[in-house]
Amino acid sequence: MSYLEIVRNLSADPEGLERVYGQAVRSGAEAEFAEALEGHYAQAGDNLLLAAWHYRLAYAAKQAKGRVIQWGWALPVGLLNGLLLWLLSDTERFAIEINNPITGQPHYLFPAVLLLLGPLTAAALSLFLTLAGNRQWPTALAAVLGMAAALGYALLTVGQVLPRAFQEQYLGLMALHLALLGWAAVGLVALGRSRDASNRFAFLFKSLEAFVVAGLLGAAWGLFTLITFGLFAALGIIPSMVTQRLFVAGGGGLIAVIAVALVYDPKARPVDQPFDEGLSKLVALLLRLLLPLAVIMLAVYLAFIPFNWREPFDNRSILVAFNALLFAVIGLLLGATPVREDDLSVRGQRWLRRGIIALAALALIISLYAMAAIVYRTLNDRLTPNRLVFVGWNIVNIVILAALLIGQARTERVHWISALHRAFARGALLYVGWALVALLALPWLFRGDIAAVKELPLRVQEIVWEYPPPVLLKCERSPHVYLLEGNEKRWVKDIPTFTAEGFTWDMVQEVSCGEIE
Repeated sequence: MSYLEIVRNLSADPEGLERVYGQAVRSGAEAEFAEALEGHYAQAGDNLLLAAWHYRLAYAAKQAKGRVIQWGWALPVGLLNGLLLWLLSDTERFAIEINNPITGQPHYLFPAVLLLLGPLTAAALSLFLTLAGNRQWPTALAAVLGMAAALGYALLTVGQVLPRAFQEQYLGLMALHLALLGWAAVGLVALGRSRDASNRFAFLFKSLEAFVVAGLLGAAWGLFTLITFGLFAALGIIPSMVTQRLFVAGGGGLIAVIAVALVYDPKARPVDQPFDEGLSKLVALLLRLLLPLAVIMLAVYLAFIPFNWREPFDNRSILVAFNALLFAVIGLLLGATPVREDDLSVRGQRWLRRGIIALAALALIISLYAMAAIVYRTLNDRLTPNRLVFVGWNIVNIVILAALLIGQARTERVHWISALHRAFARGALLYVGWALVALLALPWLFRGDIAAVKELPLRVQEIVWEYPPPVLLKCERSPHVYLLEGNEKRWVKDIPTFTAEGFTWDMVQEVSCGEIE
């Protein structure tokens, strides 16, 4: 009797079908059984038992086949990206310089490769996803042109930022923000027309996974590079700077594309990617194990705040650590969130939800504490590009954490995972939005014109171009300190006034008494 006849006779007998399937697997006739079942299912599609077997066999076939990594596109695109970054890493030839408006001499500001790293890698990843996947060229072209426009805007407007210290801050910030905008451009290509909250969250999770894989590959490549250079150094052979740049910049450009190719299937939507196997499962498991430890750590830290509550207000390094901690917490919450509701048991979901809510609540309190410290330091010193941007990032993180907690409070327990997906999907839009605001607004908020002080002595003009306001001047033969306001100096009459204005002695610049006069 053929398998088609057997399936037809057993189409209402689940135990019989299971028994025959087991015999087919043991005898190596699994493909014949699957073909027969699919043929009968096509004729009797309303049979629930046959429908269940259809999806079971389809899933088994997908698992057996596995995902084919698109090496044919990943390697050439990765090598191209690495080659470009290697060429641009020559800081003697490719550097961002600004002409000193007073002397006319070029002044080195920033390595060009750091500013180009994000846009170039984003363009390479968009090219890979398009060639190996959906081939939506209009979306990829729009993403690349958008990145080129953002990069061009940063390069064209940096010259109007004053003083030079703010120019360096702006370029450093833009290196990070252009990388973030590049990630958003890659997301547009990967999402295609599937831009609902579930697909956006799935892309965020895969981004975290790709970042982890890139870190592992980078560590392995760095170890290989150190061993290679060490072996040659033992023979008295020191690799040239060109070779060193090839290993560091070129290898990094290749790794970025390879990491994405390893974890992401360009032919499938983000929500259809595999999340229950390999590194995806490992990353989620590790982050869920870290969740209770993070809750305990933040709880203990909050308990110690009353005894050292002024530390972030007085110590900049503590404040920087705070901001790094908050970004890490957002990443931990994202990675611990299940992509699908059947990833965990009901009991596991219950405890995971409690841990996520506890960690988000503790992080929200620390975010408000860090925000107060940044605002305090800004009010008592000066507004800088760095401080303005990180105030914005703190606000974004506070909104995300608050939205996460409010969503959990308002949502029924059975839909808590969907509520988390919506919170993170909307939070990603906030991240991209603030990155765009920072890119576009900073050159105008910190715009300066050195021509406004062209009547002042050259040394004073150089100080105005070099250092941020307030500019305090003093000559070596006099105890008097003057505040520069436009083209005029205002005497700071005594130390109490100096302190009350929030001035510090590192703001005071010495010039000759003739220039003061």
